[in-house]
Amino acid sequence: MPPAHPVVRKVYLDLPQPSLKDNTADLDRLKKQVRQTLAIENLLVPFALIPQWVSLLRSSAYRVTASVSLAPPIPRLIDVEAGATSSRLFGLAVDLGTTRLAYQLWDLREGRLLDETGSDNPQIRYGADILTRIHRAGTPEGLQGLKEAVIGEINRVTQTLCQVHNLSPREILAVTVAGNTTMTHLFLGLDPSSICREPYIPKINSLDPLTAQELGLDLHPRAWAYVFPNVGSYLGGDVLAGILHSGLYQQEGLSLLVDVGTNAEVVLGNAEWLIGCAGAAGPALEGGVARMGMTAAEGAIDRVRIDPRTQELTYTVIGGGRPVGICGSGLIDLTAELFTAGIIDLRGKLNRKKAGRRWTETDGQPAFLVVPAEETAHGQAIVLSQVDLDVLLRSKAAMYTILTTLTQTVGYDLKDIERFYVAGAFGNHIDPRRAVILGMLPDLP
Repeated sequence: MPPAHPVVRKVYLDLPQPSLKDNTADLDRLKKQVRQTLAIENLLVPFALIPQWVSLLRSSAYRVTASVSLAPPIPRLIDVEAGATSSRLFGLAVDLGTTRLAYQLWDLREGRLLDETGSDNPQIRYGADILTRIHRAGTPEGLQGLKEAVIGEINRVTQTLCQVHNLSPREILAVTVAGNTTMTHLFLGLDPSSICREPYIPKINSLDPLTAQELGLDLHPRAWAYVFPNVGSYLGGDVLAGILHSGLYQQEGLSLLVDVGTNAEVVLGNAEWLIGCAGAAGPALEGGVARMGMTAAEGAIDRVRIDPRTQELTYTVIGGGRPVGICGSGLIDLTAELFTAGIIDLRGKLNRKKAGRRWTETDGQPAFLVVPAEETAHGQAIVLSQVDLDVLLRSKAAMYTILTTLTQTVGYDLKDIERFYVAGAFGNHIDPRRAVILGMLPDLP
């Protein structure tokens, strides 16, 4: 969805030069032309940069490009460059996932997505789950370490994206950041401990627009930076971003948005009202529970199919090499395929007879052999144990319970939903049909 009206604009100005008949001061001359070109009433100019910019006006024969942030409450001059550079206007969007960080690089001039990528959240080394990180953030050193880890990773990936597209990070004049409430606090260097303690109140929900420099991001230092506001302790800015992108808040019919990550965040409603809730449903799907579970990184099995006639199992691996483990979307696929093939019964138990030669045991528990040891990258078999399966089924049950509870609370049924949106790092990779077979998502008309 390209931005129709980017919050930052660049305009080339060929200003009339001063004369005895036109004694307008240099700065006033610049501001007047910018206001006329962009049809704005006011323009704020940082005082510290006035000497540099008015000097540039004269050395450039009054032919310059002005970069302006149009964000409320008042438009602000970001930069003045010599010559015509208005075609070079870029923006960055960052999703702060607990497990994965996602990035999009945009050409704001053309409203065109240039690239998108992802990387593991380096905060994992401080703790795979949110509660561990909150505990770690309880000391100044821990909080600073968590902040620097994620800021450093964003800067590293941004530098790589810019090199690929032959642009300078300084040409990025707008950045948006969205994450759950705890991740937003850690990104900003704020102690999130109050979020998990009664009465569960965050330090902040919304911020005024900042600059990239204030956030420690290696972009244009005065780039407009917007951190999506949190709705509450457990509904973060990432959900709000999903609402905006999906257009759920403009729909006449009943719509449901599910953001599946470490937690499941759900929003139900239409153009007249919205209601949301959150619950723990994702950890079992992100590598924290299954013995061979992992994030959706290179070496992860992300798709599984079982031939209904021959029961031959095939899979795909992220990166195309030998598998190391299986990620959330792969677990959903595998479990749904096992159920369809009759290898898992209605109680969620593995059937030894149906499993055939793939039946095995691990730690004394029944298990299904997904990939033999000789076919993996690390020489260890990839298996799905009954314990893994039980945890996964509890996780999917929690997910379905969240959906039914929310809809019933406002007097609706799942069959009343007209549009269903699935988001999140995990949600973007699952096969919805397999999730329906598993009973994780409702089977809608």
